[in-house]
Formats: sequence, structure tokens, C-alpha cells
Amino acid sequence: MMPRITAFYAALSALLIIVLAIRVTLHRRTVRIGIGDNGDHVLAKRVRAHANAIEMIPIALILLLLSELLAIAPLWLHVFGIAIVVGRLLHAWGMSSSSGVTFGRSVGYVLTIAAIVAMALVLLWQSILWWITTP
Repeated sequence: MMPRITAFYAALSALLIIVLAIRVTLHRRTVRIGIGDNGDHVLAKRVRAHANAIEMIPIALILLLLSELLAIAPLWLHVFGIAIVVGRLLHAWGMSSSSGVTFGRSVGYVLTIAAIVAMALVLLWQSILWWITTP
């Protein structure tokens, strides 16, 4: 079985990471800051938006892939995938717009964490069932 659902959300996530990286690079070139943020608040927000995506997306996609390989219902895989992508988009938008608490940042975080926790619990349940039922 090819994990096509995960592949779709991985591709969308990769494009988001690339867009966020390009935003950092373009601003670095504009303000001529090679390393760090040198106190530039716009650059600091862009760096953190990119870093947050890098920190959260890999574990989310690993869990999505494992869920797909364990034949979790496609509807649930799409729910998880949409939550991951929309959550990361909202979070990046929220972080880019303000360094304070924003709707996008808060909702994006909750969506991402909810998807990760839900997938982890489903995988734990599937593992426990397998251990119980396997002779």
C-alpha cells in the first residue's frame, strides 16, 4: 500500500516550509543580517514561524504515515492532515502578524497539537489491541 494521503499532506507541508524559509531569506537579504536577528523584530518573527513549522511538522507527518500504514480510515487521515496543514498555516500567519497572542497562532497551535495527540492516542490504542490479540 502506497501512503498517498500522507504524501499529499507532506507535499503541502513541504511547500509551506519552503515559503517560510524564503520569507526569512528575503528579509535577511533586505536588512543584510546573515546570522541571528540583530534585534530586527520582523526577522525574529519570520525565523520563529519557520522554526515552529520545522519543529512540529515532522512528528505530525510521522504519526500520519504510521496511521495510514496501519490502515486507519481515510476520512480520519484527511481530518488529521487538514488539521496539521491548516494549523501550521494559521500558526505561521499568526506569528508573522504579531509577536503577541493572535487568533492564528492560538488556533494553529491547538489544531496541530490536537492532531498530534489524537494520532498518538489512536496509534497507542492500535498497538495495545495488537498486543492483546496477537498470540
